[in-house]
Amino acid sequence: MPVHPTAIVDGRAELDASVEVGPFSVLGPHVRVGAGTVIGPHVVIEGRTTIGKNNRIFQFAALGAAPQDLKYAGEDTELVIGDGNRIREFTTLHIGTTGGGGVTRLGNGNLIMANAHVAHDCQVGDGVVMANSVALAGHVSVGDHAVLGGLCAVHQFCRIGRHAFLAGGTIVVMDIPPFCLARGDRARLAGLNVVGLTRRGFSAEAVGRIKQAYKILFRSALPLAAAVQQARAELGGHPEVDELLNFVATSDRSITR
Repeated sequence: MPVHPTAIVDGRAELDASVEVGPFSVLGPHVRVGAGTVIGPHVVIEGRTTIGKNNRIFQFAALGAAPQDLKYAGEDTELVIGDGNRIREFTTLHIGTTGGGGVTRLGNGNLIMANAHVAHDCQVGDGVVMANSVALAGHVSVGDHAVLGGLCAVHQFCRIGRHAFLAGGTIVVMDIPPFCLARGDRARLAGLNVVGLTRRGFSAEAVGRIKQAYKILFRSALPLAAAVQQARAELGGHPEVDELLNFVATSDRSITR
């Protein structure tokens, strides 16, 4: 039976006929769930929450609750979850706020492990791994294929670049550039995520160019703006280098170094 008889699903919720809902789960009136998604027991999904196809949501997850923001006054905001995600036990993802664009978004193919928290207005890309007890404060952006080790905490408004890797227990208070490793309290860069880049199909030449740009940006004695200018002059025109330089040049919170 796709919907267990002990589950409470509001009659206004929109579920594809193939969706499975486990015992004692509760789905509110503004919830929409796509084909092939499996919702385990004791899951609560509320708010204006849209969930795509082929997701697996494990027991005791809580999705779409009001944000933990004292400014929130019941505005009609939402949580949007893409396709093929695995959302593990006791994970919490909250709807957005009008001050942050109104949408909290989780992309496709992500693994969100137990006890993780994605706060209001976060934008999480595709293929991200958030290990156990990772906590994202509000308005955080996480790029595709980033990996956040267990117990990482990310300050509000920070950006985590694509293919970044955060060691377990890292405390992030400034932006983490794409392709980089970071660790510590407070976070410091510790080189490049070479293993991750290789696994994602980056060529040796592309990784070499990123290494050169990294040395200019973070290992030279140049001020950051001058380092960006030099790296662009010497290595610009390659997409992976341009991505790194543009990320650094557009940081509002400052860059982890």
